[in-house]
Amino acid sequence: MKKGNYVHYHCSFSSSTSEEDEIQEQTEDCQDPGVMNEDVNGVAQLPKTTQVVFEIHSGRPVPRLCEPRHLYGVSGHLSQTLSRWPKECEVIPEEIHHIDWTSPSPEPFCIPESEKWPRYQNVGGGTLVYNSQAGKELYFTGSRPGGNRSPLSQASIPLSGPDDTTLLFEGRFECANLMSAHRIGQFDYDLMLRPDLYTKKHTQWFYFRVRNMRAGVPYRFTITNLLKATSLYEKGQKPLLYSEEKARAFGVGWHRVGYDVSYSRNECFYLGLPCFSLSWSLVFPYDQDTCYLAHCYPYTYTKLWAYLSKIEHSPRLSSFCKIRTLCRSLAGNLVPVLTVTSPSRKCGECEAAHKPAIVITARVHPGETNSSWVMKGIMDFLLSDTPDARLLRDAFIFKLVPMLNPDGVIVGNYRCSLTGSDLNRSYNSNLKDSFPTVHAVRTMVHRLCEEREVLLYCDLHGHSRKQNVFTYGCERAAGRQLHERIFPLMLSKNCPEMFSFQNCKFKVQRSKEGTGRIALWKLGILNSFTLETSFCGSSIGQQKGTHFSIKDLEMLGAHFCDTLLDYCDPDRTKYNMCIRELQDSLRQETTLTLAEAPHSDNVSTSGSNSSDSDGPPAHLEALQMINRKKSMKSKKQRDCSCLLRYKEKTPEENKDSDVKDGVRKGKYTLKPLCVPQHMLRRGKQEAPLESADASRKMSVLYLVFDNEKGSVKSKSDYLRHLMAGYIRSRMQMGLSNTLSGLDLGPITMPSGAPRKANQLSGLGHLACGDKRIWRLSPVQWRGSKSHPAPFTLPGMTNRQGEYRTAECKRGQWHGVVKDQATSPDRKSEHVIGKP
Repeated sequence: MKKGNYVHYHCSFSSSTSEEDEIQEQTEDCQDPGVMNEDVNGVAQLPKTTQVVFEIHSGRPVPRLCEPRHLYGVSGHLSQTLSRWPKECEVIPEEIHHIDWTSPSPEPFCIPESEKWPRYQNVGGGTLVYNSQAGKELYFTGSRPGGNRSPLSQASIPLSGPDDTTLLFEGRFECANLMSAHRIGQFDYDLMLRPDLYTKKHTQWFYFRVRNMRAGVPYRFTITNLLKATSLYEKGQKPLLYSEEKARAFGVGWHRVGYDVSYSRNECFYLGLPCFSLSWSLVFPYDQDTCYLAHCYPYTYTKLWAYLSKIEHSPRLSSFCKIRTLCRSLAGNLVPVLTVTSPSRKCGECEAAHKPAIVITARVHPGETNSSWVMKGIMDFLLSDTPDARLLRDAFIFKLVPMLNPDGVIVGNYRCSLTGSDLNRSYNSNLKDSFPTVHAVRTMVHRLCEEREVLLYCDLHGHSRKQNVFTYGCERAAGRQLHERIFPLMLSKNCPEMFSFQNCKFKVQRSKEGTGRIALWKLGILNSFTLETSFCGSSIGQQKGTHFSIKDLEMLGAHFCDTLLDYCDPDRTKYNMCIRELQDSLRQETTLTLAEAPHSDNVSTSGSNSSDSDGPPAHLEALQMINRKKSMKSKKQRDCSCLLRYKEKTPEENKDSDVKDGVRKGKYTLKPLCVPQHMLRRGKQEAPLESADASRKMSVLYLVFDNEKGSVKSKSDYLRHLMAGYIRSRMQMGLSNTLSGLDLGPITMPSGAPRKANQLSGLGHLACGDKRIWRLSPVQWRGSKSHPAPFTLPGMTNRQGEYRTAECKRGQWHGVVKDQATSPDRKSEHVIGKP
């Protein structure tokens, strides 16, 4: 393959490609002129090809052909499945391996201690014992296996001798996160987490290594730069510990440790936000051990490929599970997709073409590692030899994407990819090069919807502020359809110890339209869910007060598959039972979405407690800062302002802004009055505003009310007031000859102005004397354009003997009246704006 035809997997701002850099670096080490080309000047040049690499044998470079790129499966060359890091990241050469183990008994929550551990006031002080500054670049520029090729720097301070008890920290390995550590006391350490690469936020996930500890000594660890106001650590969650000595001696893997766990606000601020500290104490089991501490059970990119390699090398599993490459990530890491279904039998291709599809994705947020264990449980169940698994493979085609954000997983991010953005807010983005993984998923699902029915889509997540397992679904607001709630209700019955149907939410929020759940629901997938699994544990059933183990998370995946069989069972008994139960609960429901009391367990529907959107990628955001313009508001945005207050202005300011603003006094408020268009045409009396049909097309008429007086209560009252003001203004101008036969009530007209004695039903009783300043727009005053502007009418008096002046400027009529009867020192203003 020629260099010019090489397919780049990076976006336009990447400075290097994946295999091309490696081949170029290998050829740079070759110094044998016999295998090099010579240019016209006789200078040795490197061969212009990427098909040949050179290996050194007995001091001489030997050329060989490069391994072909394996587009399908995981059995290609090892270099294709190695973890690719940003080029500036330092990575230690050791391979980290943990055994899978589950505690034989449930691990309970932490019991709050009455006596708190004494804290130091100087947060961030002490002696710096570890410092690893990763991600110094402003945005992603390139990647390579192993990260930075320069010699590894010394992040931990060297020990002074064998009696030095300083802990040796390390966080420069796959999926790890630790930025710095300060020694506050002899056994007390303050830690700081690294924000997601190329961002300044999202500090939640921690995973690091500790050495040189002493057994039987209580150590105290405090993470000082957390940004969430609430956490499950306040409800009893404990951190995880892995001891290599304990794993070697007793086969014990990750287990919950710690006592006196606290989560509270500290004295620091970051980006204008208060910081929070997570503190816990623990006792290490062995001297000079190698231990790891983590927020949740780690599941790395390397571990995933080891699992997929076993599937591909198994003849039985590979017969119905095909592993393909969905795409490459921004850093060039492979994103696998598994297709699980029974092979087509003879004359069964038509039947296979009508199989419904089920799409399940995980790890779009890299720090939510519990979602990978749920996905592993789903894969284990579907690949098993049980009758239920065979039935699912015969009935459906499963598309499984076990790791949507491998770049973030590798570098130890909590939420973002290497673009510095949340991929689960980017499903509607057209930036294919910046968000290749979610774009590939959306394209895959779109093609599936064209080929066959997509019965269900589920995105697996982890939740950091709620207990139990629950789902977020999509529900059509009109009619309150209940079919979208059946699958979660069935799952709660199959998994009553973990899944809570009461915590499920079914909303389609505009701020979440970029999520996979809503974006794919709009493609026509009725059952589109986000499955949230708590980082902590359960508060229901027999598992109440205990943490979720790896086995619990894998069993949740098995229950998920079992629920698919119940949902699609030809015997609709369970389905109909769930429908009746939902109908009964709906009758007893008291509009939770509108009047739900703020509760700590239901504060937010976001498991990450982050912003709705992290904005464009970092490299594009830098360009926007240069060419940023003032955002314009549409007419709809301007008209939908529910409350606008105008400050007191000077007479000079009022002179220029009277016509433009329409309001001068600070005590007056501008409120929109929504009136259906058919009301404006016919003047028909209707129900109050509160009962107006929201589905009808509305026109917005702005009224300015005196805050000290009552406002118009109904649309019919407003229309009567509008008509009365219109007729009075015409009469006062001496134009009453066009309004013959109308009775306007007790109004004293100026001399020479004729008056008729006939009646206009519904208008005579309206008292408009309290409407001191009024304005009719050209739409409401259709005949005013024929009059010259401006002009001043002669003085006139009303029924109270008050003096009135009026002015008209091109269809905009103004009047000022000093109300002597109610308040001689106060003027009331009322303005009717343009509809």
